[in-house]
Amino acid sequence: MANDTGSRIPSLLAEHESTLLDEWVREQLSGGSHRADLLSEGELRQQSSELLRRMLAAVQSGDLENVQDGAWESVREFLSTVSRSRALQGFSPADTATFVFSLKQPLFGLLRRDLAGDGEGLARETWTASQLLDRLGLFTMEIYQKSREDVIHRQQQELLELSTPVVKLWEGVVAVPLIGTLDSARTQVVMENLLQRIVETGATIAIIDITGVPMVDTLVAQHLIKTVAAARLMGADCIISGIRPQIAQTIVHLGVVLENVVTKATLADAIALSLRRTGYVVSRADVPRRAEEP
Repeated sequence: MANDTGSRIPSLLAEHESTLLDEWVREQLSGGSHRADLLSEGELRQQSSELLRRMLAAVQSGDLENVQDGAWESVREFLSTVSRSRALQGFSPADTATFVFSLKQPLFGLLRRDLAGDGEGLARETWTASQLLDRLGLFTMEIYQKSREDVIHRQQQELLELSTPVVKLWEGVVAVPLIGTLDSARTQVVMENLLQRIVETGATIAIIDITGVPMVDTLVAQHLIKTVAAARLMGADCIISGIRPQIAQTIVHLGVVLENVVTKATLADAIALSLRRTGYVVSRADVPRRAEEP
């Protein structure tokens, strides 16, 4: 939709694009928000120039009050790219938002010079420009926040993967040592990793060690029961080790029934049981005594 608001902003951007760009870059460099360690002055100027170019095209053909208009798609696309890039580079939210908001000062100065004799027109155009840049700045912050949330979510998933290793002890036996609090998301990862490892190794026994789990409530117990049931469907029996006296009392108090689930007090007991079940025998080797020194 062509711009029919009668605003002077489109023509001013077209006539003074180069001057506005120089003043905008100076404003960013002198405002304290520029991170020279993360973005060079040349890169900053290139990004500023590109945004101005796309804004010029948008204001000439779109609605200045609606940045969701189709004419602003190119601007939104560019701001999304810049916001995601800065979020990954380590820019703060304020630094990212200032990229857009710092355009106000040079644009307001340009309006004052052009409308020096028209107070009412200056007020109207200043309000229009302010609203426009506020909307673009808020859009930038939304994309930045979503990018940071995506990074945090991905890091959480990676930590879950790292915190739930499934190791092969020997032929036919795998173990998963659990440390920290168990919730639904983490238990799901434990179950998926354990089942995948059972398939890969052909294990018939899986040891789930909860020595490092500080608390077992009804929800945690149910998660463990589901994991044991899933492992059985894959052809592996489970042994839960690390049942401390406090945990045993809690399970009894909660009325949770670990039906047909083998439990052991320590990981060593679980390993000994798995050895017997797989037909292995461990014996102490005779160690030759060191010859006595004269």
